[in-house]
Amino acid sequence: MDVLAKATQKRRAGEDIAFLCVGQPAAPAPKAALDATRAMLQDGVVSYTDAGGRLDLQQALSAHMECRYGVSVGPHRIFITTGSSAGFNLAFLTLFNPGDRVAIAAPGYPAYRNIMKALSLDVVEIATGAETRHALSPELLLAEHQKAHLAGVLVASPANPTGTMMAPEALQAIVAFCDDAGIRFISDEIYHGLAYSEETGIAEQTALAFSDDVIVINSFSKYYCMTGWRIGWMVLPQAMVRPVERLAQSLYISAPELSQVAAVEALTAVEELEAVKRGYAQNRALLLERLPAMGFASIMPVDGAFYAYADASPFTNDTMQLAHALLDKAGVAATPGLDFDPMNGQRMMRFSFAGDFPTMTKAMDRMETFLRGD
Repeated sequence: MDVLAKATQKRRAGEDIAFLCVGQPAAPAPKAALDATRAMLQDGVVSYTDAGGRLDLQQALSAHMECRYGVSVGPHRIFITTGSSAGFNLAFLTLFNPGDRVAIAAPGYPAYRNIMKALSLDVVEIATGAETRHALSPELLLAEHQKAHLAGVLVASPANPTGTMMAPEALQAIVAFCDDAGIRFISDEIYHGLAYSEETGIAEQTALAFSDDVIVINSFSKYYCMTGWRIGWMVLPQAMVRPVERLAQSLYISAPELSQVAAVEALTAVEELEAVKRGYAQNRALLLERLPAMGFASIMPVDGAFYAYADASPFTNDTMQLAHALLDKAGVAATPGLDFDPMNGQRMMRFSFAGDFPTMTKAMDRMETFLRGD
C-alpha cells in the first residue's frame, strides 16, 4: 500500500508509471453488468436487501456452482457479502474465539493475518516450500496440530502472492485431514476462473467437491473485473447460515443492491471475461520469459491468478528498497514481499500482470534497463 500510494502520487504529478503492484484488473466490469446497473439507476430505487443477499443472485450462484464444478449447493447456503473481505470477517467471527489458533501458509495474503490479529486470534504462519508446491499439506498441519490444537486453517488456490494452485488430490487430502481432526477449513477461491490449466496440467476444483463442512469464500473482484463494486459471496454449511446472518445484519445490513444486480449479469459474461483472461495469459508468458532473463533467480509456479512471485536476491536483500528504487528511477511500481512473508519475504517481489500488454512490455523494458545500470 505504501508503494501504491507513492506511485499514485507520482501519476497525479504527471509521471508515467507502469503499475505492476496491485491485483486489480485493468478491464472494466462486463457490459451486461454495466447495462443492468444503468437500468436500475434509471428506476431510481436502490435498497437494502436481505442480509444474505438477493434471491436471484443466490440462485444464479447456485447454478454457477453446479455448472462449473458439478456440486449441488442450495441458494439458501450462499451468502452475499461486501467483497470477500466481509466474508473473512464473518467466517472468523462465527467460527473462532479469541486465542484460537488458525493456520495460514507463508507466503500468503497479508490481510488474513491482519484481520485475525485484530480479532485476537493466534495466527500460525506455516512456511511452505517447493516440495508441497508452496501450499499447506496434511503433514505440515499435523506437526502444528500436535504442538497445540488448531481451530482452523485457511487455504487459497490459486494463491496470492504466488499464483500457485493445489492439485485436486492435494486439496482433497487437506480437506479430509481437517474433517478428521476437527479443524474448520476455509477455502479462499477468489482467483477461481483464472487458472492456466492447459499449460500447467493442474485442474481447478472447489473444496466443496470434497466436503459440505468447508466454508468457501469467493468474489466478483478478480475474474469478473469488479474490484470496486465490493461484492463477494460465501458458501456455508447449513448450521452456519443463521449465525452468519445475525452477524451480517449488525455489521453490514447487506451488500450493496446495485452491485448484486450487476453481479447476476456478470455471471453470464463468459465470452467477454475469457477474452480478458487470454490477455492475462499473454502477459504471463511475457513475464515468465523476461524476468528470468533479467536475472531474477526463480519464480514460483504461476498456475493461476495474475501474479509472478520472483526471487530478487541477485539484486538485493531488501526488496522494499528495490521497490522504491524501481519506482523512483524506472517508473515501475511493484510489490515487495515482506508483507506476504515476514520470515523470507525481504528477498521476494510480486509483479501483477493484471494490466494491459503494452504496460507489461513497457515495465519489463524499463526494469531491464534499470537493472543493467544503463
